[in-house]
Amino acid sequence: MKKLSVKKGSECMACLECVRACSEAFYKEFNQDLSCIQIVAKGSVAKPNTCIQCGKCMRACEHEAITQNPKTGVYMINKKKCVGCGKCVEACPMHVMVLKPEAPASKCIACGICVKACPMEILEIVEK
Repeated sequence: MKKLSVKKGSECMACLECVRACSEAFYKEFNQDLSCIQIVAKGSVAKPNTCIQCGKCMRACEHEAITQNPKTGVYMINKKKCVGCGKCVEACPMHVMVLKPEAPASKCIACGICVKACPMEILEIVEK
């Protein structure tokens, strides 16, 4: 299974370049709320929150709009089937699914755009 991961022992400086890259790739604008990667601060430590490809979004979708790619293991949203109900967003334990009003939901597809944008090189795409 292919997924986005944070390298062990890495420190995030919360520059938001990964967030910027993701939101601009999906929605052509920099908006933290439209990014499929989020930076969470716990005290003075910042940590990227990423999709763990757990499939809870797929199980929550009543419209069968989310399926797992058999080759990569990545859960993907069929934009034509998504009705924007938000049940997948509510089910996401990592809080990294996006639902923009009047648009289908979006989630991390392990594309690597955020990996390339991170100046600290703490993100990676891994095969599990």
